[in-house]
Amino acid sequence: MAPVIYPTTNLTATEQLCLDRGEGIYVFDTDGNRYIEGLAGLWCTSLGYSNQELVDAIAGQLGKLPFTHMFGGKTHEPAMELANRLADMVPIEDPYFFFGNSGSDANDSHIKMLRYYFNAIGKPQKRKIITRDRGYHGVTVAAGALTSLPANLAHFDAPVEALDILRTASPHYYTGRQGNETETQFVDRILDELKQQILSEGPDTIAAMIVEPITGASGVIVPPEGYYEKLQDLLRQHDILVWSDEVICGFGRTGNDFGATTMGIKPDLMTFAKQLSSAYFPISAAVIPGWMYEAMIEPSNQVGVFGHGYTYSGHPAACAAALKTLEIYERDKIFEHAATVGDYLQAQLRERFSDHPLVGEVRGKGLIAALELVANKTTGQGFDGAVAGGFAMKACERNGLILRAVAGNSVALCPPLIITQSQVDDMLDSLSKGLEETWDHVRAEGLVA
Repeated sequence: MAPVIYPTTNLTATEQLCLDRGEGIYVFDTDGNRYIEGLAGLWCTSLGYSNQELVDAIAGQLGKLPFTHMFGGKTHEPAMELANRLADMVPIEDPYFFFGNSGSDANDSHIKMLRYYFNAIGKPQKRKIITRDRGYHGVTVAAGALTSLPANLAHFDAPVEALDILRTASPHYYTGRQGNETETQFVDRILDELKQQILSEGPDTIAAMIVEPITGASGVIVPPEGYYEKLQDLLRQHDILVWSDEVICGFGRTGNDFGATTMGIKPDLMTFAKQLSSAYFPISAAVIPGWMYEAMIEPSNQVGVFGHGYTYSGHPAACAAALKTLEIYERDKIFEHAATVGDYLQAQLRERFSDHPLVGEVRGKGLIAALELVANKTTGQGFDGAVAGGFAMKACERNGLILRAVAGNSVALCPPLIITQSQVDDMLDSLSKGLEETWDHVRAEGLVA
């Protein structure tokens, strides 16, 4: 075994699959076996594998200017061009972009910039951030405190209280409803709980609320109709900024440019990574409005610098990768393709799996989806532990499909945006075989309620 500390891995079960190469929506292991990459790596390889245009763009930039930093007034054309290109896309007026390397560090940067801004305008007490149960926003110390998944918090002593992080209910109707609540009643109840929490904490102490338009690692939760409209009304009523974490949903995943567009969110702040470069080179962006940037200028002048930045902020090769990715999205109408094939995927998932005895709920939008595996389909009772999800993930792998078990016993799908309808059929055939193996397994083990 290589002396590697593997990320998000059971350290007693490492090096189970060694991948060697990729092509289109497929990856191949070192034994030559082919798999449909049903999660686009980690929700990120939007243009699939071995896209030569992207490889050439990165190689070309490496051959011209392989690295320069952006400290102390230095800049370069790819970073400026990328910022201008993104400014034309985002639903934020007069946006500014802080470039980093991952979604985690972009969310960290937002936390720091929020504090910087509110200190600058004389409201240092306005520093609390609301996140949601089952939210995922990264794994660094600060972003990890925004994350609410047990595995990402256990043993790490995340400084949740020290960072003034507040938590509110997940908008997952299937698992969070009480009794015979309708979706509207569910939404009204959890938002009333949030309202009481805001009033108790003091609105003048709360800076922002961070949301994934549709969640990823917590199980692809799609909030009910009306949730975001009412949520934004509540937040704006109390002068709390709306922060859209688009690391997974951004750039076509939901069939639109951003998850905010799909879900009717009008954000003040946005976070990008993953599909910004189709994962071919690490890059992220923390997006703030111009009025926030303007307030930060004079404090930076007083100190002498805006004292935040990474060695690789705006790495020229990363910016070149992102620019080429955005060019391909527009030229090849990738978002429109994702919307069309995404509608097909969602329809086929519901047609093929809604009545499956193991599936409690099918959910998703565009080319992101999940199946909730349950021990009792009638009551929605779940399994203890991740016994069904973990088995299903390995069963699908045996049938040529890589996907991911999330939130215990949900299996998530998030294929490259370039997938075709016939490839969706192949993917769901493999998923069907994996679920049948899983159904046989849970029945044999006496796990079905």
